[in-house]
Amino acid sequence: MKYLKQYRIPFSGLAAGKHDFEFDMDNKFFDCYEHSLVKKGNLRALVSLQKQENMLIVNFNIHGDIFLTCDICLAEFAAPIEFQERVIVKFTQEEWDQETEEVLILNKAEHELDIANLLYEYINVRVPYYAKCAEQGKNITCDPDMLAKINGISDQEDAETKTENIDPRWAALKNIKNN
Repeated sequence: MKYLKQYRIPFSGLAAGKHDFEFDMDNKFFDCYEHSLVKKGNLRALVSLQKQENMLIVNFNIHGDIFLTCDICLAEFAAPIEFQERVIVKFTQEEWDQETEEVLILNKAEHELDIANLLYEYINVRVPYYAKCAEQGKNITCDPDMLAKINGISDQEDAETKTENIDPRWAALKNIKNN
C-alpha cells in the first residue's frame, strides 16, 4: 500500500541519540486495513526514537479522536483517546523468531522501521468493547428519538407476549407455586 509508506522511519542515516517524528492518521490510514474496528479517525502520533548502537527504543504518544457507532442508539460519535506505548527494536544477524509485544527483531541489513502496523494495532486495542455515546463521547448523550423508538418496540413486544395463549399444562404448573 503506497499510502502506508509515509509511516516508515529511515533510521540508518540517523546519529545515535534521540529523534522525534510526527505522524497523522486519518480515514485514509484506516481504509488501508480491511477489517479495522475503527473506520474513521483523526489522530496524531508523536514518536520518539532513541537510537543506540545495537537497538532502538521507540516511544509512542498517540492522541486524537476515533469515530465509533453507539451500541444503544446507532449514532456515530467522536471518542477521544490518548495513550502511550513503547517498543524496543533489536538488531541481529541470524534468524530470530522470538519477537514479543514489546520487543521487535530486525536484521542488521534493515535500514527503516515500518510503524504503520504498530499504530494500527495500538489504536484498535483501545476500542472499547461496548460503545456508548454518554460514556465514551464528549458531552453528548444518546439520540432521544431513537431511544423512544426502541422503548416503543420493546413495550409492544411485552404486550404481545402477555396476550399470547398459554398452554393449559403450563398454567396448571403456575398454580403449584401459589400453594
